[in-house]
Amino acid sequence: MNRSSLADGEWHLMHPATPLLRSWQVLAVVLVFVVQSLGNDVVSGDADFETPHIAGRWLAGGGAVLLLIVLAGVGLAFLSWRSARFRVLDEALELHTGVLFRQQRRARLDRMQAVDVVQPFLARLLGLARLTVEVAGGKESNVALSFLREDDARALRNHLLASAAGLTYEGPHAPEAPERSTLEVPVGRLILSLLVSTPAIIFVAGLLLLGVISVVIGNPGPLLASFAPLLGAAGVLWARFVSGFGFRVADSPDGLRLRYGLLEQRTQTVPPGRVQAVRLSQNLLWRRPGWWTVHVNIAGYGGEDNDSKSGSTLLPVGPKVEAVGVLALVLPDLGVDPGENPWDVVDAGLTGTGPQAGYLTAPRRSRWVDPVSWGRSAVRVTDQALLIRSGRIHRHLDIVPHARTQSLGLSQGPVQRRLRLASFTVHSTAGPVEPVAAHLDASQASELIAVQSFRAEQARKASGPERWMERSEGVQQPGEPA
Repeated sequence: MNRSSLADGEWHLMHPATPLLRSWQVLAVVLVFVVQSLGNDVVSGDADFETPHIAGRWLAGGGAVLLLIVLAGVGLAFLSWRSARFRVLDEALELHTGVLFRQQRRARLDRMQAVDVVQPFLARLLGLARLTVEVAGGKESNVALSFLREDDARALRNHLLASAAGLTYEGPHAPEAPERSTLEVPVGRLILSLLVSTPAIIFVAGLLLLGVISVVIGNPGPLLASFAPLLGAAGVLWARFVSGFGFRVADSPDGLRLRYGLLEQRTQTVPPGRVQAVRLSQNLLWRRPGWWTVHVNIAGYGGEDNDSKSGSTLLPVGPKVEAVGVLALVLPDLGVDPGENPWDVVDAGLTGTGPQAGYLTAPRRSRWVDPVSWGRSAVRVTDQALLIRSGRIHRHLDIVPHARTQSLGLSQGPVQRRLRLASFTVHSTAGPVEPVAAHLDASQASELIAVQSFRAEQARKASGPERWMERSEGVQQPGEPA
C-alpha cells in the first residue's frame, strides 16, 4: 500500500505557522488586560496624560511590558511547536507533546469513533486546519493535530478512515469516499427555531421585566445588575447559531459526514456503527411548526476535554421526516417484527401515548409520582434496539442499539416501592442522551433488565469486527471508495 507523505510511519512536525495561530490568543488576552487597566485608570483619574513626560513614561512602560509578554508567548508557542510531533502507523496514530512535561498519546485506529477537520477563522485564512481523532477512551482520549495544511489534513483523514475500515489503496493518497447529500438546514429555519427557544424567551422576558422595573423606580440599576445573566443567555443563542450555520448532512461509505460552522468550520465524519445512542426531541414551542432535533452519544465526544459540544448534534432543527431520515442513516435497521412498519414504531415513540405499537407503558398508578408524563413513559424492545419514550411537554425518544449497551440498572425510591414501581436505566457513553424509562411496573422492569442483558450480550458477540469494510483479499479495486 502506497502511503501519503504524512502517513509514512515517520515522525512529522505541525505546520510552521502553528506558533503564530497559538500565540495570537496570548496577544488578545494582553490587549484586553491593558485596555481594561487603562480604562480603570482613566475612570479613577490615576492616568495623568496632561503632563507629557508622565504620559510618555506610562506609554513606554506599558509598551515594554506588552512587548515582553508577547515575545514570551511567541517563544513558548515556538518551543511547544518544536517539541510536538506525530506519526501514523498501520494500527495507530501517535502524538508526542510537551516542553517541561512530556505527554504521549496513542489512538488505535480500530477504536476510532470520529474524525474531524476543523478550521478556526484565522487558520482558514492561512489555508490550515486541525485534524481531531476521537477514540473510545473516555476523558482526554482524543488526538488533535494542530495545525496542518488543509489538503494534508483531508488526505490524512482519508487515510485514517481507510485504515480504520480495513481497506488498502493504490496511489500516493487515499481517495476521498464519494458522498450523497441528504439534507441542509436553511438559515431562516435555524434563526426562527432560536427565536422560539427557551433561552430566547428567557432573554426577552428578562429584558422586558427588568426594563419595566427600572422605568418604574426611575433607576437603571436592576437592568445593569442583570447584564451578565442576560449576556449569558445571548451567548447561548449565538453559540447555537454559529454551530448550526450551514449545517449539512451527507451519507458516504466512510459513514455519516456533517459540515457546519460560521466562524469555525468543521467537517465531521462518523464511521458506521460508532453511534452509541440517539435522541429525537421536541420542546413545546416547536410543537406547532413540527420541528425536532437529533442528538447522539459518540464515545470521545462526551469528555470534558472536547472542544465542541456540537459534535453530538446530527440535526439542529428539522421537520419530523428529516429527523427520522437522519435516524435511518445511523440506525438503518431497528429490528421490528416482520410485517410491522418501522415508521409506525418510531412515530408512536415520537408523539404517541399508551401501549400503541407494542410499547410497554408505565401503569396508571404511576400518575401519583408523575402526574403529567406518566402516559408517555414507555419502552419498546426490538431485535436490534431498545426504544424509550418520555416527556409530554418536552418530548423525547431515545434509541440504544443492543450492541452498544454499556450497562443496565434499576432504581426504586421509597414512594416507588410503595407503589410497586421502578425506573429502568440504560447506561451509555457520556453525552446528551441519558435513556431512562421511569416508573415502570416493578415486576416488568425486573424482567426487562434480565431480557435486555441477554440481548446486549448476544448483540455484542454478533456485532462483527471493528474494521467495518475489511475483506479477505484486502485490496481495494479501482474506483471503489475509501
